[in-house]
Amino acid sequence: MTNQKSIAVLPFVNMSNDMDNDYFCDGITEEIINALTKINQLKVIARTSSFAFKGKDIDIRDIGKQLGVNTILEGSIKKSSDRVRITAQLINVADGTHYWSKRFDRELVHIFDLEDEISLAIADEIRNNFGHFEVQNHLIKQPTNNIDAYQLFLKGRSQQLLWTPESLTQAISFYDKAIALDKNYAKAYYANLQCYGLLGMWGYMPQQKAIDLAITNLLMAKEIDTSLPEYPHSFVGKFLWGEWDFKNAYIHINKVLAINPNHIDGLEAMAEMCLALGFFDYALVYANKLVDVDPLSANNRYTLAHILYYQRQFNKALETVEYAITLNPELALAHHLKCFCLIWLNKEELFYEFIQDTPLEEEKNLLFKLINEKDFEISNQIITKWSEPNNKESLIVPYSVYILSNSSHKELGFLYLKEMIDKKRGQIINYRHDPFLQPLHKIKEFTDLHHANLYLSDIKPLKEDEEKSNSTILDDNQIELLKEELLTHFKEEEPFLNPQLNLKMVADVLGLNTNKISYLINKAFNLNFNDFINSYRLSHFKTIALDPKNSHLTILGLAYDSGFNSKSVFNNYFKKVEDITPRSWLKGNS
Repeated sequence: MTNQKSIAVLPFVNMSNDMDNDYFCDGITEEIINALTKINQLKVIARTSSFAFKGKDIDIRDIGKQLGVNTILEGSIKKSSDRVRITAQLINVADGTHYWSKRFDRELVHIFDLEDEISLAIADEIRNNFGHFEVQNHLIKQPTNNIDAYQLFLKGRSQQLLWTPESLTQAISFYDKAIALDKNYAKAYYANLQCYGLLGMWGYMPQQKAIDLAITNLLMAKEIDTSLPEYPHSFVGKFLWGEWDFKNAYIHINKVLAINPNHIDGLEAMAEMCLALGFFDYALVYANKLVDVDPLSANNRYTLAHILYYQRQFNKALETVEYAITLNPELALAHHLKCFCLIWLNKEELFYEFIQDTPLEEEKNLLFKLINEKDFEISNQIITKWSEPNNKESLIVPYSVYILSNSSHKELGFLYLKEMIDKKRGQIINYRHDPFLQPLHKIKEFTDLHHANLYLSDIKPLKEDEEKSNSTILDDNQIELLKEELLTHFKEEEPFLNPQLNLKMVADVLGLNTNKISYLINKAFNLNFNDFINSYRLSHFKTIALDPKNSHLTILGLAYDSGFNSKSVFNNYFKKVEDITPRSWLKGNS
C-alpha cells in the first residue's frame, strides 16, 4: 500500500554544457534526499532506489508503483561559472499531473541556502496536498564556507559510491583536496574515515595503516562537529564487527537513528546486530523498514533474506535472495545464500545448475552431499587443503567450518569455529543461529564460545513515525478557538481568491507558525491545506458560474477568478469532489 506522505527524488538532469557536471547534479539530488529524510512521518526513498532510474525513460506512474510513493520530484540543473539554475517539479503518481513547479536562479556561493529552500518548499507542498506533518525551520546546515571545497567533496562522493578499491582511493584524493581548502570540513573527514575503513576491511590496504588513517580523520572530525550521524556511526563498525560489543554498538546505532531515523547504514546495522543476537522479530522490523525506504537495494533485500534464512524460512529466503541477485548480479554474498537455501530445500537439479563454474564449487558440492545424503564422508585431502587457507574467497563464507561440522570431524570444525570467534571474524557473527552449525551445539564447550552483553529486554521497539509527532501541538480548546477565527477570516476576507495563497500567509494572519496552522486544518476539518483552500474556491466557482451575468465567461476563466491557478488542478479537484467534469456539472445545473 502506498504511503500518502511519501516521495522519491529522481536524479536531477544535467543541463550544463559540461557533462562532467553530473557529479554536481547527483550531489545536489542526494543532499535534498538526505534533507527530506529528517522529517518524521514523511517517507523518503533512499538514494540507491531513486538512482536506479537515472537516464531511463520510464513512466512516472510506474516508478511510483515500484517505489511505493505517491509523489515524484524531478528536475534539472544548469551550472555555469558562478551561477546555478535549478528547475524542480512535483508529480502526483496517481494521475501523472504536475502539481508544483518552480525555477531557482542563484549564485553558486549560496548553494546551501538554495538546497534548504528547495527541500522546505517540497516538504510544504507535500504537506499541503497530503496532510499534516511537522517541518523543521531548516533542513540543511552549511557544511563549509568554501564552494570549491564543496564541489571537490561532491566529486569524492561520486567516486566513493562506485564502491571499488580504485574509486575509494580516488575519493580520498578529492576529500583530501577539499580539506586542504577548508580544514574544518567535518563531512570530508568522516567520508575519508569510511573509505579507509572499507579499504582496510576488504584487504586493499594494510589493516593497521587503514585503521591509523581512519582514526586520524575521526579525531579531526570529532573536534569540528559531533552532531552529524557520521560521528556515532563511526563507532558502530568498531563495536559491532570489530569487538562484538553489542551493548556499545546498540548505544551508538541508537544515536545515529536519533539524528536521522531513516539513516540507511544505521538501520542496516541495527538489523544485523539483532540478527547476531537472535532477536529475529526486531531484526525483521528494521530490515522491512530498510526495504520500505530503499526497495531497489540488492543489499537490503539480501539482509531481509538473511534473516528469513536464519529463521529456517528457506523458501521465503530463496525468493527474496533471488530478487537481490536480479538487482545486483555481482553481490557475492547473495549467491552464497541462494546456494545454502537450495541445499536445505534439497533442490538438487537447481543447485548443481546454479553452482556450475562458480568459485568454491567443490566445497558447495561437499556441503550439499553432507546435508542431503546419508553416511557421506569427506576426504583427508580436503582437510589438509583447509589447514593453510590461501583462497581469499573462502574468507567470505566459512565453508570449511560448515563442512566439518556436518561430517565425522565435528571436533575439528569446532576448533576452526573457536579460532574464528577468538579473532571476531564477521562472517561467523551469527554462529549460534546458523543451520549448518547446529551439530556443534551438542559439544559441551559450545555455549561458552562467546557471551553477548546485550539482552532482549534491553532492546526498545522501533516506534512508528506517527507516534513521533507532537500530538499536543495544539490542545482541543485552542483548536476550537482557532477554528472559529480561521472560518471568520475566510468568510470575511476571502483569501482563497488569491491564487498565490500559501500556508505561511494564513499562518501569519492567525499569528501561528506553519506547523500549527497545518495541524489545525488537519485536525479541525480532517483536510489537507490544499483541499481546505480549494473547497472554498470550488464553492465560489459554483456561485459565479450559475450567475447569468457571467455567462459570457469561460469555465477556465471562472476557475481562475475563483483562485485556482491551473487548469489541471481545477479539473482534478472538481472531478474528485463532484465525480463529473465542470462542463457536465454546469449543463446539469443551468
